[in-house]
Amino acid sequence: MASAEETSWPAHPSRAERRAKGKAARDTLPLKQLADLAPAASTRDAVALTVAADKDRLPWLVPIRHGRMLRSAFTFYRGSAGLMAHDLAQSPHSSLQVQMCGDAHLLNFGLFGSPERALVFDLNDFDETLPGPFCWDVKRLITSMVVAARDRGFKPKQQREIARITAERYRTAMAEFSAMTALESWHAQLEVDVAVQSVADSDWRRFIERAADRARGKDHLQAVSRFTEVVDGRRRIVADPPLIVPLRDLRDLVGEDPEALARHVFLDYLASVRDDVRVLLDRYTYVDSAIKVVGVGSVGTRCVIVLLQGADENDLLFLQVKEAGPSVFEPYLGATAYAHHGQRVVAGQRLMQSASDAFLGWATGPLSREYYWRQLRDWKGSADVDQMNPKLLGLYGIVCARTLAKAHARSGDRVAISAYMGSSSRFEDALVEFAEAYADRNEQDYAALQAAVADGRVEARDDADATVSS
Repeated sequence: MASAEETSWPAHPSRAERRAKGKAARDTLPLKQLADLAPAASTRDAVALTVAADKDRLPWLVPIRHGRMLRSAFTFYRGSAGLMAHDLAQSPHSSLQVQMCGDAHLLNFGLFGSPERALVFDLNDFDETLPGPFCWDVKRLITSMVVAARDRGFKPKQQREIARITAERYRTAMAEFSAMTALESWHAQLEVDVAVQSVADSDWRRFIERAADRARGKDHLQAVSRFTEVVDGRRRIVADPPLIVPLRDLRDLVGEDPEALARHVFLDYLASVRDDVRVLLDRYTYVDSAIKVVGVGSVGTRCVIVLLQGADENDLLFLQVKEAGPSVFEPYLGATAYAHHGQRVVAGQRLMQSASDAFLGWATGPLSREYYWRQLRDWKGSADVDQMNPKLLGLYGIVCARTLAKAHARSGDRVAISAYMGSSSRFEDALVEFAEAYADRNEQDYAALQAAVADGRVEARDDADATVSS
């Protein structure tokens, strides 16, 4: 029989003890040191680090990755999470840990449909998720605001103000979450239709409403209309090489039936989903699949879209399968605790989001490659930065900052993190200084890639499709 000590609930630190822990962390890393960006070592080669990330990608897509990164310093930043991970690891960081997104730039936040069919705003990319210092995610976000503001041609004062109010909102939002109960902070989420009712600024309200309308239009029916056609009475995915390559067209290349492989991987995926979702998926059958180029940083990784059909032609479902390799932070933080990188991504997403895709799951594919699955285009929408003036970009940064704080509050010690940041402006002062310095470095790295392409060391090809979202 177990003793009383063995069966007792674990003791949890009090709020006072957690606040003391956060304040004590300032002794190890004062807030002002968050501004420090370690000097680039003489051995740091931005082009070499960028090209190193091409290892094991599909070789015919690697030039497209480089081409998309070269569109602007902002798209370069989107595609260089590994480069920034290297630099963050060399710079001072807090010991306060959370489940990091790992790539929390401003376009990895967005709209999507919750399982309850509400339109919510949250983080929506977790390829690099891993436990790590909370400040690394915040620095990635704040720097993205500066890089985007420069890309839009905003004045330096406007750039700093956008970065400042974003960082400030992260600090104040974490203070709000620290005052909540565990359940209150866990269930907090931003439902767009509810939130828009309290928006006073008419320009911001119109921007949100337009974004919501576009997101609702990006559903599985729109995906079917855009990506498929009917040939000889059978629906199939339309080929648009190299951006969309049906697996049926790769039969000669791989030497076996790629569609049979896709069906086998689907059965492995079914074993990873919840029982109720498995019952739903049992009502669908495989129709077609294709490799599809997505995003900037993901270009060249194996991403497949899978078309399923239910009882008839009107009952169609699109799933997306993305290759999951090691997080770019693993060389600096250690290997994931999960045996499967697809499971790492799914677990991180479920931990950070208040409402996650019901179809999330993982599977192992040919050559033991690891993948995670999700629904394709379920009311998905992201910010159109090109339509933002300084005021709108600042307001968007505020929403992203609160969302990131909410995600961190779910996995980290929200009370200690809030106590570490304190109630003064020293946190945002440091983050703005860091973001400006890193935006400068980003421009230098972008120029280095441009030079490498110009002199033939790196091959780049900008695809005809101007869309760089997934």
